[in-house]
Amino acid sequence: MAQFNSNSEVAAPRVRPGSLNNGTDSRALYLKLFSGEMFKGFQHNTIARDLIMKRTLTKGRSLQFIYTGRTKAEYHTPGQPILGNDQGAPPVAEKTITIDDLLISSAFLYDLDETLAHYDLRSEISRKIGYALAQKYDRLVFRAVTRGARAKSPVQMTNYIEPGGTQIRVGTTTTADEAYDAGKLVTAFFDAAAALDEKGVSQDGRVAVLNPRQYYALVRETGSNALINRDETGSALQSGEGVVSIAGIKIYKSMNIPFFGNYGTKYGTAGATNPGITSPTNVGDFVSEVMEDAESTDSGTNNDYGEGGDGATGDFKNSCGLIFQREAAGCVEAIGPQVQTTSGDVSVVYQGDVILGRLAMGADYLNPAAAVELYSGTATAPAQFGTVQTASNNAGYGG
Repeated sequence: MAQFNSNSEVAAPRVRPGSLNNGTDSRALYLKLFSGEMFKGFQHNTIARDLIMKRTLTKGRSLQFIYTGRTKAEYHTPGQPILGNDQGAPPVAEKTITIDDLLISSAFLYDLDETLAHYDLRSEISRKIGYALAQKYDRLVFRAVTRGARAKSPVQMTNYIEPGGTQIRVGTTTTADEAYDAGKLVTAFFDAAAALDEKGVSQDGRVAVLNPRQYYALVRETGSNALINRDETGSALQSGEGVVSIAGIKIYKSMNIPFFGNYGTKYGTAGATNPGITSPTNVGDFVSEVMEDAESTDSGTNNDYGEGGDGATGDFKNSCGLIFQREAAGCVEAIGPQVQTTSGDVSVVYQGDVILGRLAMGADYLNPAAAVELYSGTATAPAQFGTVQTASNNAGYGG
């Protein structure tokens, strides 16, 4: 029988199931598995990322977008030199999107809890981290689109106007429950499509994002209203993944659009700022969450996400949906969705791992002409951000 000689023989390293090719890092594969889970959780729960202009930023803090206005054609007079038209060069403007501070979501996983749990704690935690980042991402982008719908074009020149954002009223009364009326929503969609056409906005990439109850109100009409197009029926139709379209505008549903001063669904008695839906009880705070302020002066944000004199809730108190083309807003990412986790001595000291998801991004509107805000419950369109609400603040803002 062979005997082990401690002086001359070295025991073969024990194979660890988490190591990569029997490497020294016994947790290498665990870390990669978690990273994939977190990213999947993010991708499956953010819809805004694929609906707007997205750019990756390296070695800088902001990204510049250049706008050029239109020029005109004119007839040449024989014998006259051609020195440019009377406007000179086309008007030019810029828009800068800055990276906000690092956005994080984290959790501590105790080793003993992971040992005793009968389900995969890491996968569950990873999904929730992805959800948290995706929710914030969508909320900031949709606020930027809303801000663009109320803005003038960045291109401004004397006696020369480029089209700005559009605001369209759903219904004709001062009761916000018309926001759930399928017929009035269809009318608003065709008005929005016509406005986008008139402003020269491409038909490619036009989408709408509605509250879930608005989306299902439209789904119920697909069997009887020939004006609503559908690519599929059954469960696919009800999934809210853009399979319903009106006037060539694909429709998505989200709990993260500004909706009567809330995220999600606003419950309560019908009125000018409440669509009057009775709560099904026990829905949780996140289902009807009051909007937070997100001013550029607030800690962490370096872009304006639609703040004004009376706070976020007042600014969005009549907003009830968005229709836009992908050029309406842009998002700049310096750090895409990533995951980090502690290991080694830190894990030994704390007998567990800190699991961190992170993201560095910034969003703002780009082309206001490509953004449409739906509103209801008031005859007066919501004011441009930073402007006091008055009767003279009407829809259009330069377009």
